[in-house]
Amino acid sequence: MSIEVHHLSKIYGTQKAVDNIHFTAKPGEIVGFLGPNGAGKSSTMKMITGYLQADGGSILVCGKDVSPTHTEFKKKIGYLPELNPLYPDMYVREYLNFMAGLHSIKDKNAAVEKAIELTGLLPEAHKLIQQLSKGYKQRVGLAAAIIHEPEVLILDEPTTGLDPNQIIEIRNLIRSLGKDKTILFSTHILQEVEAICDRVIIIHQGKIVADTTLTEIKTSGKSLEEYFRGLTQ
Repeated sequence: MSIEVHHLSKIYGTQKAVDNIHFTAKPGEIVGFLGPNGAGKSSTMKMITGYLQADGGSILVCGKDVSPTHTEFKKKIGYLPELNPLYPDMYVREYLNFMAGLHSIKDKNAAVEKAIELTGLLPEAHKLIQQLSKGYKQRVGLAAAIIHEPEVLILDEPTTGLDPNQIIEIRNLIRSLGKDKTILFSTHILQEVEAICDRVIIIHQGKIVADTTLTEIKTSGKSLEEYFRGLTQ
């Protein structure tokens, strides 16, 4: 498995934001990670990437233990957080070259050009990041996430605030990347899940309340929206 989460918990004060959850994701799978605001999605994703330390349980990414004392797992992960952390006063190629350096990539220029090509950034690659539309800024974030060719991508709300055309562009990009990577994809837009994902995991009040395929949901006679609302209201 590319991602293995066992008995994972995160506590903030007296609140259990993530409560003893379990799930796995295999190579080449795009998994929609759904839940209402405050359900525990972002906390879970941050723990998988090592950004947050878990209060209980374990995480393996491509067989590597996720913990503060191990860093090997970080080579396996590309992460696009909800708030895309870009440097607006840097040029696109300059920023990606900087990110390639952080990953100690030997041929940085080749890695940058490959990421630009994969994410469709070539028409805007000569610009300052602050000059880009939000859709192209998301592409820069995705390019930074894949520049070291990770096996796992963690994408937290990658289409938030985009217009319909930009959403379609990012959707197609994610679907293309998912052909040879494991993608855990969080969103509030259920149409995106139906268009992109193979499987959905629904978390509510810190607990996983569903882990199923879209085919199984359709077979139940419910739409994804009906299924989601039935479990989270």
